[in-house]
Amino acid sequence: MTDISKRPVTLITGFLGAGKTTLIQNLIAGVGEKILAVIVNEFGDVGVDGDLLKGCKADNCPAENIIELTNGCICCTVADDFIPTIETLMQWDPIPDHIVIETSGLALPKPLLQAFDWPSIRSKVTVDGVIALADVEAIANGRFASDPNKVEAQREADDSLDHDTPLSEVFEDQIACADMVLLTKSDLARPDAIIAAKSVILQISDRNIPIVEVTNGVIDPQIVLGLEVAAENDIEARRSHHDDHAEHDHDDFGSVVIDIPEVSDPLRLINAVRQLARDHKILRTKGFAVVSGKPMRLQLQGVGERVRHQFDQPWEPSVQKQGRLVLIAEQENLKPDIIREFILSELNPSDKS
Repeated sequence: MTDISKRPVTLITGFLGAGKTTLIQNLIAGVGEKILAVIVNEFGDVGVDGDLLKGCKADNCPAENIIELTNGCICCTVADDFIPTIETLMQWDPIPDHIVIETSGLALPKPLLQAFDWPSIRSKVTVDGVIALADVEAIANGRFASDPNKVEAQREADDSLDHDTPLSEVFEDQIACADMVLLTKSDLARPDAIIAAKSVILQISDRNIPIVEVTNGVIDPQIVLGLEVAAENDIEARRSHHDDHAEHDHDDFGSVVIDIPEVSDPLRLINAVRQLARDHKILRTKGFAVVSGKPMRLQLQGVGERVRHQFDQPWEPSVQKQGRLVLIAEQENLKPDIIREFILSELNPSDKS
């Protein structure tokens, strides 16, 4: 059993676009009167995920309980960001009953686990569990295959696939550190794809961890909160590609932030995002748009060419309406000026000549 004097912390990890924010939204709504604090670590300068969570406006997790860390990957800024944030939370009155951390899609959970041995916090918090989210479709498409022979076969069949990118190692490290894996977007996948995804995960993990299928992030909070694993105590059992490296470098990835004008046709924006994903191998797109004649903001969440959109909430009267997109890609594919010019020209076709 976990020491009751310590506050439980749940780490929510997973690749870009796996559905971490949606899961946390559902957890906030489903935990009843338990007071939550959520730490959101985003890759890029704009806190879209934090904005979404603050929009929940739940009594048990008000906006001030959503803390955004945007100075870089949380596993690389432990001393500057993470430790001071936990120390501050432990001084709140009341202290949150449970802390949930949403890591960036590029974060490695193991260095973060090691931070829980920091002298100033190790007697106050414990890692209740590490929950890794994995997109069924992404795994089934062979993007993170752990078998070198299968990787080589896929590479020979399709020259556009590159399985030696840092993405594969990030994914494998997240799975290897997890106490539970949630297979997301399973409603969009074929039964054989789900079987294939589970097989890949079991090959990666050295431990017998549960794998649960979820749709739209809906799951009973009792399944993922209250595991009482104390994960910081068995760090050595959670192997990592980076065990022999002192630092974890994200120079292979980058982001571009684009302020976009009010749009009259949302489909034009969505098609432009899909085109960018094809032409520049954009990994992740997220943001909001102002739509003419609509009192609500349009939320966009994209993984590659797959873009979901919905009117999520009214614009706050005190907030200036401004559309904004964050696009994340590997540095070699990220050309900010070209990407920005393309989006703006697609939204303003009269500017084309």
